[in-house]
Parts: sequence; C-alpha cells; structure tokens
Amino acid sequence: MTELLGPAEIRGLAAELDVRPTKKLGQNFVHDPNTVRRIVELAGVGADDVVLEVGPGLGSLTLGLLAPGCRVVAIEIDPKLAARLPRTAAERAPEAAERLTVIGQDALKIKAEDLPAEPTALVANLPYNVAVPVVLQLLAELPSLQRALVMVQTEVADRMAAQPGSRIYGVPSVKLAWYGRAKKVAAVPRAVFWPVPNVDSALVSFERAQLESTVDRKTLFAVVDAAFSQRRKTLRAALATWAGSAERAGEILTKAGVDPKTRGEQLDVRAFEQIALAAS
Repeated sequence: MTELLGPAEIRGLAAELDVRPTKKLGQNFVHDPNTVRRIVELAGVGADDVVLEVGPGLGSLTLGLLAPGCRVVAIEIDPKLAARLPRTAAERAPEAAERLTVIGQDALKIKAEDLPAEPTALVANLPYNVAVPVVLQLLAELPSLQRALVMVQTEVADRMAAQPGSRIYGVPSVKLAWYGRAKKVAAVPRAVFWPVPNVDSALVSFERAQLESTVDRKTLFAVVDAAFSQRRKTLRAALATWAGSAERAGEILTKAGVDPKTRGEQLDVRAFEQIALAAS
C-alpha cells in the first residue's frame, strides 16, 4: 500500500534535507493527497505505462504515480532531492520502489539514450519558469511520448491550449499544435501547494497527433517565431527579416494563399506549414 505525503510529511522531509523551496527552480511542492490522486486519475496511466515525471521534488506525485503500477522515470535537477527520492519510495511504497528510476539531470538536456525505457506519458508538476520549453523539448526528443498531463501556471495553460483568433494564441499554441492537441482540463487551488504560490495553477492534457508534413520542424518553428516576434504587425512586416525583405515576405505569403495583411494569431499550424513550404 502506497502512503502518500501530506503537509506534515512534506515539511518534515524539507526540514530533514534543509530544503527551502526556491523561485529560481520553480519549486512549489504539492502536499494534498487528494490532488495527487486526481492528477493520476486524469492522466489515465497504469501498469502498461512508463511515466516520465519532471521535477518530482519531495515525491508527492511520484508516489501517486507508483500506486497504479506505473514504471516511473523521474528527472530531478536538484541533487539533494534526487538523492532522497528513492529512499522516500522505499519507505512509503516498498512494493513499488523498484519501479522508480531517478535521473539527476536538467530536463531541458535530456536525450532518449539517457532514459532506461521509452516513456509513454509525461505527468508532472512542472517548474513554472520552464514549463513550455520542457514540454516542447521532450516532445521533440522522445517520440514515444504519446500523451501528457502537466500542471502549469493558469496563464501558461491558457496559452498552451489557445486556438487561432484568440488574444492569447501565440508561439506555444502553434508549436504544441504541431505535435498534437492540448486542452486545459482543470484548475488547481493554491492551497494544495507549499509554499503557497502567488499565481493560479491548472492542468493541461495533451494527446500526440503528429502533423504529417513535408516541412521539417525547425523550418516551421522559425516561421512561427518570426510571425509572433512583432504581434501587432502584419505578417508581411513581421516576416520581413526572416524572408529577407518585406517584398519577399509578401510574395511567399501570397504563394502560400495567405493574405499578407493577416496577423500571426489568425493562422493555424497548417497555414504556417504552407508559408514554410512556399519559401522553400
């Protein structure tokens, strides 16, 4: 039987390790077992899954993921936390501890060969300052990742799941759409964290549905970055530097079937694909 961590256990572990949660690493530890159970349930993971967890911290969610039989690969950049996590699993989930692998590394530098198995799902309370770069890096590096459920700042969740035409639609929205479908699924109360953050949090689910395309990812993403670098400008103006001139940008857009007066937030990922194709 897995024993989840509550407020007293979280504070006890932090005191034992002399850990003071830092803003730099985006550390806010979940101390509510019911929230952990809800995350695991919404993630829909089980014994057939190899779950990648980024930023496990003191192990709240890790223990929750071990409970339904998952194999868990936890990536933790803080060496003190990484060293303690296997012992926490052994103490509180002895029958499941052998299914946990802890890797002390920066998730932004993880390569497929660093992992003991191909992960099928990403489930994580992500450090808010690097949430989008981490998700995009892992989707690019690990094609075996088919789905995800991540906890992020609410504003980031909204941007990740935004659709064309929305005021908050931007680079994260388009780049995630290249890999599949993102959806904001639930809000998470501030009170379930220690320390209590000064921002709201939400859960975002993701299902991979890779865009079939003759354009490579780096080429497409360069167009997306350029299109949103100057949000208030038309695409003809915003893409001028990328294309070499505003005139050339206009020609490419016309060839792609896109009105040069359009702005980036009006286009879906397929339209950006057409622009990249027209430039090649």
